[in-house]
Amino acid sequence: MSKTHIQTDGERFLINGRLTYSEIEDSNPNAHGLLMNARFIQGIFDDKANPEKFARFGKRKFDPEENTDALIAALPEWYSYGLRAFTVGLQGGGPVFTVDDLTTIHNTPFSEDGKSFDEAYEGRLERLIKAADDIGMIVIVSFLYQGQAHRLRDGRAVRNAVSTACAVLKNINSSNVIIEVANEHNVGNFKLHPIIHSAEGAAYLIELAREQSGGMPVGCSGGGYYINKELADASDVILIHGNGCTRQEFYNMVKRIRAWDMNKPIVCNEDSPCIGQLEVAFRNYASWGYYNNLTKQEPPADWRVTPGEDTFFARRMAEGIGIELPPIPFEQQYYLQGFEPDMTVDNKRWIRLASLYPESINYVEFYRNGKLVDIAYDEPFTVNYETTWIQSPCYINREDREWKAVVYLRNGEIVEKAVHIG
Repeated sequence: MSKTHIQTDGERFLINGRLTYSEIEDSNPNAHGLLMNARFIQGIFDDKANPEKFARFGKRKFDPEENTDALIAALPEWYSYGLRAFTVGLQGGGPVFTVDDLTTIHNTPFSEDGKSFDEAYEGRLERLIKAADDIGMIVIVSFLYQGQAHRLRDGRAVRNAVSTACAVLKNINSSNVIIEVANEHNVGNFKLHPIIHSAEGAAYLIELAREQSGGMPVGCSGGGYYINKELADASDVILIHGNGCTRQEFYNMVKRIRAWDMNKPIVCNEDSPCIGQLEVAFRNYASWGYYNNLTKQEPPADWRVTPGEDTFFARRMAEGIGIELPPIPFEQQYYLQGFEPDMTVDNKRWIRLASLYPESINYVEFYRNGKLVDIAYDEPFTVNYETTWIQSPCYINREDREWKAVVYLRNGEIVEKAVHIG
């Protein structure tokens, strides 16, 4: 018997008949009914073709069962900060920092015709959904990912896969699930299947999933800053992605959806480590999804609330909800990220400056052995910035002695954070 029941009432979410967060004493009433979430897309990940590729980050081998168990173990801490939902992918997501061609990964539970579902994946998915159910969390189950699109033979196989996944969810029999039929239906290799790639086709798949699942809430996301009225109209939950968006652009996206007057929940279930977006989300009554592309999407993921970006997101989320936490000193509100033990692949590191209040930062200078190597003006403040969700790596060599970030705040103050190597 499921313990956690998700419902919607207009734009608001209810869990077990109560507005989300209303059970927390002295919580912010303006946050009640939201569903703050995170992208834990690799929660049941496996790579059947190259499992040895992901024996890294301090792991001698990649074990998909241990990966799922580690996520389950991390859920209570995330819950304590106010996280009430997370997205997991049946076909995972893209470890884009370390894999150039995502089609080389074989991570799918579906047969080529979409009619069968791998029992090991089903076991991990059920374990994860039940663990979330036990503590009062919602799982957004994302069915299809563009990096695995070529593994379904044709449009009929896509339809079969949606029906098959719904049958698996009905068999698990939990009421703490929201379905995302496709992750960013309009991007990448989804062009192989017009039934996913077109808004008309994706809207049909939403309706198919609703019918085949027995009425579970369903939505479908597009790429960053993409919205589509037909897709939103077909959805129970309007799923959006904020990748690449400025705060203004994120606000504009929410405003455009509201102008359609559909009175449905707006849930961003993928954005970036740009936690400054949280203020926009809270102010405009939109649920927001944290996406740490490195620690949470590069298998084996570190599912804990890790120092720096994860901790700052968790605290800002709690602050917006009204969960009281002990304050942290000013000097601990900045963290030079990327030098944690084992966070290297092929001698590469991904270096960035994390902050509890990134909106207070004007720009960040990065120094390597005393020499300026880069300047970051936009959040997230990274070396080799490409967009909000990806950066190019730095190659660490024997001559490295110190990396330093000089943080110039908008109020004129300067903060320095340094890491000494060797």
